[in-house]
Amino acid sequence: MKKQLLLIGGGHAHMVTLANLQTFVDKGFGVTVIQPSEYHYYSGMGPGMLGGTYQPDDIRFATRKMVEQKGGRFILGKAYRIDPHRQVVFLEGTEEEIPYDVLSCNAGSYVPRESLHGESTGIFTSKPIEELLLAREKIVSLAGTGKITVAIVGSGPSAIEIAGNVHQLCAQQAVTMPKIQLFGGRNFMSGRPPKVRRLTRNLLEKKGVEIIEAGYVQQIENNRIRLEHGQEYKADIIFPAVGVRPSPIFARSGLPTGPDGGLQVNEFLQSIRYHNIFGGGDCIYFQAEPLDKVGVYAVRQNPVLYGNLMACLEGRPLAKFSPGGKDYLLIYNLGDGEGVLSKWSITFSGRLAFTIKDWIDRRFIKAFQEP
Repeated sequence: MKKQLLLIGGGHAHMVTLANLQTFVDKGFGVTVIQPSEYHYYSGMGPGMLGGTYQPDDIRFATRKMVEQKGGRFILGKAYRIDPHRQVVFLEGTEEEIPYDVLSCNAGSYVPRESLHGESTGIFTSKPIEELLLAREKIVSLAGTGKITVAIVGSGPSAIEIAGNVHQLCAQQAVTMPKIQLFGGRNFMSGRPPKVRRLTRNLLEKKGVEIIEAGYVQQIENNRIRLEHGQEYKADIIFPAVGVRPSPIFARSGLPTGPDGGLQVNEFLQSIRYHNIFGGGDCIYFQAEPLDKVGVYAVRQNPVLYGNLMACLEGRPLAKFSPGGKDYLLIYNLGDGEGVLSKWSITFSGRLAFTIKDWIDRRFIKAFQEP
């Protein structure tokens, strides 16, 4: 029986592998891709879809079509558990077992929901990206009937981009502008360079976004947000955007994980214990040095992961992955055609920052979208 390559997820770190999937097939290997949707959305453009800059087709890859056209097998489902000894993956809600000789995981991440209680409605997370499309429809519907409040919990990249793009959405749709509140913990954008924080604050406050730094959110229940010191706020729409965690599939499977629960991999992007299991993107913990949960690392992992999967199937030596430093380009899309850009000692805000981000994002997605 021919060797089987199994991919969990068709995300950023698997883009080069998917683009070259037919190479595996032509060499006599079977290729299967498991994904809970026929499409994979590019998260870097998700807030732009919320704001109306992009439509769903602009920011997604037709994974199923790509896989099947190149001779692979696509399974619409969610990988639930890995048995590294029997070399099979179990699907959620079924008894089906998917065998593999080499496994690569790009299972992504999720927004934690521990603070959510009760029957709160109007809650949307930034992942899966499809939630932002539902949020867009809900906001336009509610804001079309009068004044509402939109709350964003967090002050990381996802939170600030959502806040700015809610403003853009309502301005473009000519509905009543909501009261937009961003709950930034005790220190807005803590850990970011001072100039980035200042420029971001200026742009958001110019749009009327209220930045609240009265403490961390402890609980969200019945559309009420309770802070650590007891203050309460009410909102019609709530976006929990407090960072992401790796998929729980690895802890559930008993595989070695890092402190964040991500698949612990070595310099070859290979499980430190099971050398026919690989991974990339948000779902891994890079043993040599913890990496930020940003798309730039998944993009850099692409060619190494593709080469090592082929090498493992063919019994050849593997190549090392080098993260390439942490001084990567940061650009935030803050809505209304404006953004904040930072790289090395260069930091500025305005329309040019967004224009550069838009060009980079469109170029990236067109490179991997099927005609």
